[in-house]
Amino acid sequence: MSNVDSQRRVLSGMRPTGRLHLGHLHGVLQSWTRLQHEYECFFSIVDWHALTTEYDEVGQIRRYVRDMAVDWLAVGVSPSAATLFIQSQVPEHAELHLLLSMICPLSWLERVPTYKELQERLSHKDLSTYGFLGYPLLQAADILVYRAGLVPVGSDQLAHVEFARDVARRFNHLYGGEVDFEDKAEAAIGRLGKKTARLYSSLRKAWQEQGDDEALETARALLKEQQSLTLGDRERLFGYLEGSSRVLLPEPQTLVGHAPRMPGLDGQKMSKSHGNTLSLRETPAEVEEKISRMPTDPARVRRSDPGEPENCPVWQWHLIYSDASCRQWVQEGCRSAGIGCLDCKRPVIEAINQELAPIQQRATEYEENPELVRSILAEGAERAREAARETLVEVRQAMGLAYR
Repeated sequence: MSNVDSQRRVLSGMRPTGRLHLGHLHGVLQSWTRLQHEYECFFSIVDWHALTTEYDEVGQIRRYVRDMAVDWLAVGVSPSAATLFIQSQVPEHAELHLLLSMICPLSWLERVPTYKELQERLSHKDLSTYGFLGYPLLQAADILVYRAGLVPVGSDQLAHVEFARDVARRFNHLYGGEVDFEDKAEAAIGRLGKKTARLYSSLRKAWQEQGDDEALETARALLKEQQSLTLGDRERLFGYLEGSSRVLLPEPQTLVGHAPRMPGLDGQKMSKSHGNTLSLRETPAEVEEKISRMPTDPARVRRSDPGEPENCPVWQWHLIYSDASCRQWVQEGCRSAGIGCLDCKRPVIEAINQELAPIQQRATEYEENPELVRSILAEGAERAREAARETLVEVRQAMGLAYR
């Protein structure tokens, strides 16, 4: 862990509560397939999070976990480039969640925006449980146990990453201090070597006395290059640089993507709760049936009525799947009534089936080799546990739980 750069480590996960759909593909998975080659990525199937709302319907979680793993692999999330694992197979998540619960004010959980929003949306369920109230803290533990500096999220999850930052900051404030912190930090500087130690000290002075942002970034980069530093010395020097105590749990930052908003079959955002999805396992016939039944511009009552693409949910799909010439054909044909609505939908149907065909072929290959999928997840869980254990050693020691 002493060689880990938090700003190069990414953590993200998905709840196994249903079949993955095109919204997941365009909103998350395609981003993951890029990130895995740019960062050290941990991708988790968060089955404990599924239990926070589906605790009374556990029968399908196992199947959804398996399907999710297959779909991730089928779209190109690679076990050789990223760590794929099931959350409940890394018990360190639960231990850190428990330890962080000792310092997390109840009011912090109650003010998370999605707490009341989800209770209202899922009013048919009894969500007056600690598991549901505490799931943002479990999510924080998921991130902090890997000291992940970056979390790819949509706008609806920004508050959860901010919550994780608050928890990390409070933990560092309570436990980052050491009685002899400055002495240990100065000793760590001495272990950098004369030239590097002088440079670190001058950069630290420029930042603390003059507020030189460039000096701060240069000093951070300098520390990241020091491969021989122990984890303890590294965190002490980061804290000493910034005028604080030791940084035990780095504060994560959001990594906001620029994926297109995937519309549902009704024009709203694609979501299982809206019942407007196209799953990654839809057959060509099912894709054709669902797209064919999509609502269109209400002004086009008859085939001969002109329409306006901007008022039609199908146009949103053309913006994702069609090239410029096809879009121009749609614009002109719709406004002149030169094409019918089914004509307009045909290129979208063909494009979706073309996109899904190779994914479904690879998914079938993984479905036919379940032992391979199990071994990928088991190996991923072991790699994840190795990283998480190192964090827990530091956390237990900081909280006075390191017994000999």
